[in-house]
Amino acid sequence: MDTWSAAITLFLIMDPLGNLPVFMSVLKTIEPKRRRLVLARELLFSLIIMFTFLFSGQAVLDFLNVRQESVSIAGGIILFLIGLKMIFPQPGGITGLTSGEEPFIVPLAIPMVAGPSVLAALILLANQDHSRMLDWSMALGAAWLASASILMLSSTLHRLLGERGLIAIERLMGMILIMISIQMLLDGIGKYYSLG
Repeated sequence: MDTWSAAITLFLIMDPLGNLPVFMSVLKTIEPKRRRLVLARELLFSLIIMFTFLFSGQAVLDFLNVRQESVSIAGGIILFLIGLKMIFPQPGGITGLTSGEEPFIVPLAIPMVAGPSVLAALILLANQDHSRMLDWSMALGAAWLASASILMLSSTLHRLLGERGLIAIERLMGMILIMISIQMLLDGIGKYYSLG
């Protein structure tokens, strides 16, 4: 996987367009001047958490004695399930915050931006080729920057695209993510059988 493929994959998993309605509903009770500061703080927390997982992922896998093929297959399955949820969203809220309460790390930084699937993908990237950590760092930075830009412009994008436009884009991103996940799954199975 090259740097751009990794960046696009991470961006699709972060799903900023799909997260827009959630971010807007969580932040709507906070005064507008404070809203951008809270959002920027949560995005920075998510970046720190993701970089921690990127650089400690290999150590975790070594400690657990897990092979690269297993991570690739598991990552493909997780991404497939995330893609399905993007195409066929489930009803129900996720926030659990009282009115006016500011989110702190949960639920915006984790799991909305730095969710389990993103963290699993970062461990997979680190395990795939540990000598390319600069490439993976650039991919993560680019994906985070694109996601952060979309989320910081949430009210403008929501007005521009409308509810139906956001839903259509999220479904399209889900389809692309399913294709990437199937390729990861096939790569993992192929490597497992080639090593015999």
